[in-house]
Amino acid sequence: MKRFWRFSLIGIIVIVMVLVVAITLTIGWRPFLGPRARVLTDRKFASTPERLARGRYLANGVMGCVHCHSRRDWKAVGGPVIQSQLGAGEFFPRDFPGTVIAPNITSDAETGAGSWTDDQLARAIREGISHDGRTLFPLMPYENFRSMSDEDLASVVVYLRTLPAVRNPLPRTEINFPVKYLMRNAPQPIDAPVPAQNSPDPVKRGEYLVQMAGCADCHTPQERGRRNQELAFAGGFVLRGPFGTVAAANITPDPSGISYYDENLFISVLRTGKVRGRALNSIMPWDVYRSMTDEDLKSVFAYLRTLKPIKHQIDNSLPLTACKLCRLKHGAGDQN
Repeated sequence: MKRFWRFSLIGIIVIVMVLVVAITLTIGWRPFLGPRARVLTDRKFASTPERLARGRYLANGVMGCVHCHSRRDWKAVGGPVIQSQLGAGEFFPRDFPGTVIAPNITSDAETGAGSWTDDQLARAIREGISHDGRTLFPLMPYENFRSMSDEDLASVVVYLRTLPAVRNPLPRTEINFPVKYLMRNAPQPIDAPVPAQNSPDPVKRGEYLVQMAGCADCHTPQERGRRNQELAFAGGFVLRGPFGTVAAANITPDPSGISYYDENLFISVLRTGKVRGRALNSIMPWDVYRSMTDEDLKSVFAYLRTLKPIKHQIDNSLPLTACKLCRLKHGAGDQN
């Protein structure tokens, strides 16, 4: 009997050790321990005309903060924001593992962000921790915003403080098991200064803007919520919603992508939402990017021209078919 218990104990110890190693090498311990989160500070960003202008430009014309956190009129061209609901939050009726809500970020103290501190907003934007300590679902692109400079962050917060209060009570985001725990790995504290992007090189400026605009989020195919980096910017990711069903385009400089674009055509597409008369689907946020300056749009184009050309045929006028390249279903998938 003693031998039996001894072998049982050894077996239990071995199983526990295997589990510890397996968890360490796969999902890690954050799903059990909670996300990494720095302690909040009492910092407050001084409002200046320069910061307000820069924050308005970034939040409306580059990052799309107001674009996602507002109700939109999907019946109108481009799905414009309903101005009376500016920043008041929105429900995302898409294929997510649960219910995803873009919260009310207006200055309403009861249903919006009026009672949140500047550092609560800052931590949510760049680090993925909500004002109440929960992990934000990565649809909120804080993983992109980690490289946002401290000054740009301050400018965005200053601008958000000026959004008129809109009373709009919304439910909380509720993510299904096991994703609600696995996503705790995503937040990363920022405890060092992030300098401004002041390079005179348009490609480097364009890279920063593309990161802030989240272009790769839609234009890179995903599997189980992770981007396929081998097909970065090659399109194929299918989006479904009130705008219909559409696969994001290949925007690499390949003939199957946008190799035929020149600088002027690129700017025209982002200004008008049309490619030589063909209208873009309203989920493409050209109505956000059209307010970017010519210089910034030229920088974005300069960066996109440096991407690796990837042959990936996508045609939203054709039925969804299986694609061997991205392992998803999209128009012209059977041509790859």
